[in-house]
Amino acid sequence: SHCCVGLEVKEDPEEFYKKFLPSAVDNLLFLGRRLQARFIRAIKDKENQDFLRWFQTVTDAICWLFGGHVQLAACVLQNDHFLQLLITDDVETAIIMMSVLHNILRVNSSVLLQVDEETLHSVLDELVYKLSSTTNPVIGNAATKLLLLVAKLCKQLVKVLTARYKGLKGLLSKQWTGKGFDRDLGQLLDLLYLEQSNGKGEMQRQHQAACIIQAMWRGFQTRKRLKKLPQAVTTLQRSFRAKREQELQHLKKQKEDEALKLQMELQRQRAMRLFHERQLALLEIIHASQVDKYMEEMEGKSALTIQRFWRGYRARRNFHQQRQSLKEYKAAVVIQRAACKFLEKRRRRRPLSPWKVPKGLTDEQRLALQQKVDDYIKLHPASQMSEKMSKELHMQAQEKLAQFLLRSRLDQRAAQRRETLLAQVNTDVELLMNAPGLAETTEKDLDVFMSRSIPIATKARQSHNTMMKYTRWPWWKKLGDEFMEDDVIPDDALNAELGTLFIGGRK
Repeated sequence: SHCCVGLEVKEDPEEFYKKFLPSAVDNLLFLGRRLQARFIRAIKDKENQDFLRWFQTVTDAICWLFGGHVQLAACVLQNDHFLQLLITDDVETAIIMMSVLHNILRVNSSVLLQVDEETLHSVLDELVYKLSSTTNPVIGNAATKLLLLVAKLCKQLVKVLTARYKGLKGLLSKQWTGKGFDRDLGQLLDLLYLEQSNGKGEMQRQHQAACIIQAMWRGFQTRKRLKKLPQAVTTLQRSFRAKREQELQHLKKQKEDEALKLQMELQRQRAMRLFHERQLALLEIIHASQVDKYMEEMEGKSALTIQRFWRGYRARRNFHQQRQSLKEYKAAVVIQRAACKFLEKRRRRRPLSPWKVPKGLTDEQRLALQQKVDDYIKLHPASQMSEKMSKELHMQAQEKLAQFLLRSRLDQRAAQRRETLLAQVNTDVELLMNAPGLAETTEKDLDVFMSRSIPIATKARQSHNTMMKYTRWPWWKKLGDEFMEDDVIPDDALNAELGTLFIGGRK
């Protein structure tokens, strides 16, 4: 825009003035529309300020262009982008566009008479609409100054204002009096009064009729709004109470979760502290030579516990993932079982066929089989052994068998003795760990230490209770045992529970 103003074009000036400059104005107006749209959609204050500053720069460039080339004023006014920029509800951009229109009228006072009637009516309609639809004094001042300038430029335009907008004078006098621009407002009203002096009585009558219609309409709207007000207030109160109750429930649940989490942490810390205390007490009791063995046993127990929890977690996860396939598998098993039972019943109902005597061999088949047997005997002759050697071999086998049976019986007795001693040691360790202090010891506690049958009976009772619990397990704990008989307990479970009886402290 700065390059085009004051430029003397010597070669092909017609193309510059009739094609290039209107195209530049059109592009600048289109850019202004894009910036206006981005400014309206922007959320952050910094972006708003940036887009508004760039929009002001574009409008200044347009004003600079038609200030240097007066013929561009009509081109700007007739452009569709200019009308779209002017027709906006945004305050900042509307004020800027009204200042651009003011500059157009100052540069070329007869531009409104040069444009077509549709463009003129569109511009005036937008100015009057801004006066009637807003209460912002800045927009009202700018629109009033523009209408005053239009009325001063040509009396023909004053006739258009009075004929096209018959309620404009009443709107200006009632809505915009005392807003800070009474001087310009008074001049505009004087011009409108002078133009309407001939039809003053008709104007007053129409004004009164419009006031009555507006009063009736406003009363109807107010009564309608007042009828809906209690319902709206009730709905608002209900929604507010529901939201407040939801927030209170959320806060309460959050506090309960935090308290439960803190309680679980405290219980975990207490259990860990108790475990360490018992472990230290047990280390004080155990002989120094047995500490390494005890530590290895504790490490093994810890590893087994970790493995058990991990396998349980993995089994539960796989079960949830494979629930559908397991359901289909069970359904297939049920169908197959029913089909097998049905086929078995049909097979039993079917009558037995009469006995058929197998066919005998012919003479040729007998000779062929006899020849094969003779050939096999020739190729694999039997080893011959004397009777004395066979008796010696039999005596040696009998001696080795007797030695093996004697050795296995001794090993079995030694193993039983070791298991018994180990069970006695583990039982003594558990009794010592669970024993009360010397100040709290009673005669019953002494009987527990002196009698060997009480701990064994206690272990047997625990094993029996464990096996009874196993029989009352729900179905989802015995998924692997669904194809076993109902009254059969797995060998692993029995061994585990009997192990707790004979080897105290293992399980």
